Amino acid sequence: MSIHQRRERERAERHQLIISSARELAEAEGWEAVTTRRLAERIEYSQPVLYSHFAGKTEIVAAVALEGFAELAAALRAVVREADGPAAAFAAAAHEYLAFGLANPALYDAMFTLATDLPFGRPDSPEPLKEAFAALAGTFAEVAGERDPEVFTEVGWASLHGLVTLVRGGRLRPGLERTRVDLLVERLLG
Repeated sequence: MSIHQRRERERAERHQLIISSARELAEAEGWEAVTTRRLAERIEYSQPVLYSHFAGKTEIVAAVALEGFAELAAALRAVVREADGPAAAFAAAAHEYLAFGLANPALYDAMFTLATDLPFGRPDSPEPLKEAFAALAGTFAEVAGERDPEVFTEVGWASLHGLVTLVRGGRLRPGLERTRVDLLVERLLG
């Protein structure tokens, strides 16, 4: 391995370490705790090294979000693959989405709540965003019937996002998550 290849590998490893450390810190203490100073201490590199990878916290949040979109896409594809038919796949995807959002609060915030420069719904959107939306949209489109599949997906996604947000915020009675998603699926399937 050449010196250049070794340096590139080390840079990629350091880049991933920053992302992983930010995600771990955010999940443990919230995004407010993720500062460049804390990250630099945690990864045992100077702040200038951190800034050589990311211009600031917004870029770090975006990198964490991209990881989350890739993970969400994989999780959705896995449950859909195991489902027996389009309606079951739709229900499985809806339940998986809710479970993902509740199990990964800081990651979910990076993906959908915190400010980033990620371009959503555009041709120049990063692949993980496209893959996650395609995993959701493909499943939803199969049960959209005569309805516009994109609008159907947006309404379903918005409903699921609302459930994640309200459950996490303690605004809904606990323990009824599955019942709510079942009702949502039933209504959307009409």
